[in-house]
Amino acid sequence: MNIQDTRARAQEISKAGSFENALSAKTIAGKVDLTLSEGVVLGLLRQDVRKFLVIFGHGSTDIGNILRIYKEEGAVEIFQCRNEVAMAHAATALSWIYGEIPAVVTSIGPGALQAFAGSLAAASNGIGVYYIFGDETTHGEGINMQQIPGQRQNQFGRLTEIMGNSYTLHTPEALRDAMRHGNNAVYRSNFASPFFLCLPINTQPKVIKEFRLDSLPKRLPKQVVAPADDNCFIDAIALLKKHGKVVIKAGGGTRHQPDLLKSFAESINAPVALSPGSVGVLPDRHPLNMHVGGSKGTISGNYAMENAELVIVMGARAVCQSDCSGTGYLNAKAVININGDIESAAHYNNTVMLCGDIGVIIVRLLEVFKNHRRPEEIEQQAEGWVSSCCKRKSMWQELKSVRCSEHMLYDVAWKQHVLTQPSAIKTADRFTKKINGIRIFDAGDVQANGFQIIEVDHPDQSITESGSSYMGFAVSSLLSNAIADEPRYMVAFTGDGSFMMNPQILVDAVVHGVKAMIIIFDNRRMAAISSLQTDQYNKDFATNDGTQIDYVAMANAFTGVRGFFGGFTFQALEAALEEAHNHKGLSVVHVPVYWGDDPLRDMGAYGRWNVGPWCEDVERLYTEQTI
Repeated sequence: MNIQDTRARAQEISKAGSFENALSAKTIAGKVDLTLSEGVVLGLLRQDVRKFLVIFGHGSTDIGNILRIYKEEGAVEIFQCRNEVAMAHAATALSWIYGEIPAVVTSIGPGALQAFAGSLAAASNGIGVYYIFGDETTHGEGINMQQIPGQRQNQFGRLTEIMGNSYTLHTPEALRDAMRHGNNAVYRSNFASPFFLCLPINTQPKVIKEFRLDSLPKRLPKQVVAPADDNCFIDAIALLKKHGKVVIKAGGGTRHQPDLLKSFAESINAPVALSPGSVGVLPDRHPLNMHVGGSKGTISGNYAMENAELVIVMGARAVCQSDCSGTGYLNAKAVININGDIESAAHYNNTVMLCGDIGVIIVRLLEVFKNHRRPEEIEQQAEGWVSSCCKRKSMWQELKSVRCSEHMLYDVAWKQHVLTQPSAIKTADRFTKKINGIRIFDAGDVQANGFQIIEVDHPDQSITESGSSYMGFAVSSLLSNAIADEPRYMVAFTGDGSFMMNPQILVDAVVHGVKAMIIIFDNRRMAAISSLQTDQYNKDFATNDGTQIDYVAMANAFTGVRGFFGGFTFQALEAALEEAHNHKGLSVVHVPVYWGDDPLRDMGAYGRWNVGPWCEDVERLYTEQTI
């Protein structure tokens, strides 16, 4: 390999501002000899992937060396991390929140497997991220250290293709095909996915002769598709004319179309039940917003779902937490499913499928709906239906007001009165709104209470990693604040259990200059599971311990991070939040919260879940469903 040629290409790309500009200006040759490692880097640059989150090892030394040269010349940005799971979460957040698709680079073995585990969050939420893993050598000379044991070929490729699209570059000349597959996965308009590029250790330095750089695929443009004929739209309108008790189930796919969703709901006068990941697609106090419906949904959201006769599913998958393990729509007779994924669109029986881009389909539905009038009795039924839903919304708001009031209860673990978690989350939510921060939730009790409590008016004001509910995602995501071109102030709402899963952000934040806040709601347990155990078996087990952790001291042990004690009163918490926000780096606020038998401990759950001793009843209900 000619290092001088590699460096010269990196210099020209940096001067031109992009690989595409350098190629167009012919300041780099169109046909070159280059290593597979450099070809991968150039392939990613042509798709606008210029940020690399890395933990190098013996399985990635060659591509690591290429990245070093390109970094030195200013053609790429490199962010060294300390834990592959945390690194995967940060990459997911960068793609999800800021729209910048990065590449995660690891070695072979445990590092790759950790990043692979972390990629579950991207896969479950439809987020595009590139993963580049070192892989076993191709000559079969013997077992490589840290490869997956076994006698079959392509062990890593077999594993990674379960989570998303995967490609093993056994043959360097197949680079163009590999990048095409990656392009189609991470830039897919509907429910993108991670893409796993497995690079055998010995093929990385192999030279590809006379490779045409312009054969590398450009970034896939967004594809806006919709049904070609009007028959399915007419069928959908026929259902709207037949049913007055309609509910719109707005999933994560509606996050990019909040205005159109609002117009559609108002036009057909239908209440909207949210998913945990779509909070904000309707303003919190909009009269048609029934809030979250599902296993841990609200009184109003679940009422609307359970009593509707026509369900309009928009950009939602039938995950257990979203539709109560298949029992969310007890009285539904028909479904209109608007979804880019045909399998998701076809999930329910008695369905009119409208497959494609949600925005285009809503616009077309509204156009067709203008030419049709619903019968007067259906309009009256719709009015009465909305009125009954609004009564449940009022009931929910009253309950939320009580649970989120400034309660302090005696806690056995803390041996004194502490804040309740709902009231502490509400206080933190008000503060985050005041500073125009973005709320990040990941898993457990904090997540479940959080998506019921927060009051946001736009989807970009919060992210709830409800796809996989990955403990540690919220705090790890904060690294994206230091990587993004246009960063926002981020606030991670997390429990003590989730924080301890991935505290590496305390190092990475200092190294890369994160300006964000972590709020640890500490009840010295994994409270979501403790509560589930007590609800099901009247006893919690192996979900807590007596270990006392001084999170303030822990945070302050990292130069550049500041820890603040949230105290045992609301005044103390508000003061700590102000101080933490004033810190010009990462701040950590430690808030003791109550867990116990008092119902004020949380917001409660109003749905069903096919778990444990509830399975028999839930499955019986499911078998009775017609949709």
